[in-house]
Amino acid sequence: MSKFLTEFKEFAMKGNVVDMAVGVIIGGAFGKIVSSLVNDVIMPLVTLITGGVNFTDKKILLRDAVMNGEEVVNPEVALTWGVFVQSVVDFLIIAFCIFVAIRFMNKLRKADVKAEEEAPAAPAGPTQEELLTEIRDLLKAQQEKK
Repeated sequence: MSKFLTEFKEFAMKGNVVDMAVGVIIGGAFGKIVSSLVNDVIMPLVTLITGGVNFTDKKILLRDAVMNGEEVVNPEVALTWGVFVQSVVDFLIIAFCIFVAIRFMNKLRKADVKAEEEAPAAPAGPTQEELLTEIRDLLKAQQEKK
């Protein structure tokens, strides 16, 4: 059992797993923001442009609800295509935002790579042969002085 827990701990603490968990959490929060943008900003504008048509109410009724006075015996069956349209708008906005974010990150990476490439290389030091030749010449000069 402890081997299992050790393996799980190693898996859970890997950088990419933690990064993915952070991404999922931020993605969930971002999804709520986009849903609010669509529901509270975009769709009301679409409703205004289309002359008061509320897309969330649009549906194709397949079967009416069966009522017994005020009580619903069988609920209606409907294809709620307006909600689907709203979900498609949500998806398109999220996909566009992810595209922009990835494009921005790729530009930053290219700028970093370009900066590394443009950085002047350190001056090359003397080779081993050059150092040995210099040492030999210095030793020869010292012996000639004696």
